[in-house]
Amino acid sequence: MKKLFVLAGGFGTRLRTVVSDVPKPLAPVAGRPFLLHLIDNWVSQGVRDFVFLLHYEAEKIQQILKHISDDPRYADIQFVSVIEDAPLGTGGAILNAVKKLDMRDSFLVANADTWLEYSALNLANEAPNVIASVEVPNCQRYGSLDLDGDVITNFNEKSSDGDGGIASSGLYHLEPSIFDGFDSGSCFSLENDVFPLLVSCGQLRSIVVHGEFIDIGIPGDYLDFCEWMECNRNDP
Repeated sequence: MKKLFVLAGGFGTRLRTVVSDVPKPLAPVAGRPFLLHLIDNWVSQGVRDFVFLLHYEAEKIQQILKHISDDPRYADIQFVSVIEDAPLGTGGAILNAVKKLDMRDSFLVANADTWLEYSALNLANEAPNVIASVEVPNCQRYGSLDLDGDVITNFNEKSSDGDGGIASSGLYHLEPSIFDGFDSGSCFSLENDVFPLLVSCGQLRSIVVHGEFIDIGIPGDYLDFCEWMECNRNDP
């Protein structure tokens, strides 16, 4: 199974009106930090090798990871942290980890604020470079993708028209070589700087997947996810 890089270094400013005492990945959901639900979900899909990309309140996330790494239930799971001294953006954070871990093989990337009921193992079996995308009823928050078959031809900016479409789920299978030409230690965006270069060369694909997709980045969706998890936990 591929390594899973987990982007967990953001400041989570939009969620602070309801979660102010912990970083966003540790937002409480059904009595546990959101990140633990994510980890259990990924482990159930076959992920065994995690790399957490951290910056904001990294020590709090590391404490949680240390706690579960001592749990016998996670005895065969590898938890590694790579901490940024300064914010590097999504692209810079991944490149920083690629360099520090001397990555030669392709790897998976996921966000620490997004729940996706699609197996990461399935995406790992796809040739890189590929995005797991989802159909959403409203693209206002995510923007949308234009596709020619499975090849991404354009990333559309977030719009105010509220139309549905195909959006990135934030789960990727990537090769280290896509960062060639970017400087290690520099701040840049995977979505805005790296992906457009791949799209311009016809080298970025999309696999449309199905299953529950929830981004807890704003209060309304976070509260909806809390309710969804409580209902699922209470189902017979």
